[in-house]
Amino acid sequence: MTKKELARQAVAALKEEYPGAVCSLEYQDPLQLLIAVRLSAQCTDARVNLVTPGLFARFPTLEAFCEGTEEEIGELIRSCGFYNTKSKDILGMCKMIRDEFGGKVPDTIEELTRLPGVGRKTANLIVGDVYGKPAVVTDTHCIRIAGRLGLTDNTAPEKVENDLRAVLPPEESNDFCHRLVLHGRAVCTARKAYCEKCCMAAFCKKKGVGPNGEKLPSGKQAAKKRK
Repeated sequence: MTKKELARQAVAALKEEYPGAVCSLEYQDPLQLLIAVRLSAQCTDARVNLVTPGLFARFPTLEAFCEGTEEEIGELIRSCGFYNTKSKDILGMCKMIRDEFGGKVPDTIEELTRLPGVGRKTANLIVGDVYGKPAVVTDTHCIRIAGRLGLTDNTAPEKVENDLRAVLPPEESNDFCHRLVLHGRAVCTARKAYCEKCCMAAFCKKKGVGPNGEKLPSGKQAAKKRK
């Protein structure tokens, strides 16, 4: 089976298992999503969703953010962690969007990665979710599961992105990555791969192999152990 064939099987299996493929961050416009993604670094999406309503109520527009201070933004996002760095990046990106991009969040990866605190993962999410372009968001779930499936031999985010772009149908790539997040949280976790309930077990390269290379118990053994 070629990697393209493997990718198509994975797309189909995940689409059936997780029909809804949406970003778990809550937002109303492109700027809010950009800021929410920046806050999500080293922080859970659930925590970010608790913080952003107050943040966006205080700063409802790009102009409002630009008139704010790092200190005020930092106080509102403190519980997300690394708030000093994140508040500096948020203020910096807002001013750059205002001054260099006419007040509109850019729609290309090249322009987005010029913004403070924005890497390729964030840029891909924006161009995919906001602008509907083919995108590959290589977060930890994507990198881990793509490797276990045999879709990539790399672990560096940009290399994994390039490997997946080469084998995924472009129109499916963005939703595929969202579904990998759901699957990575529920089944193919960092600590253990629950192969006995995986929708992709039939064609997974590392079925029955744990994240550290250890052999996992079979479905029957796992069920017996749980009793």
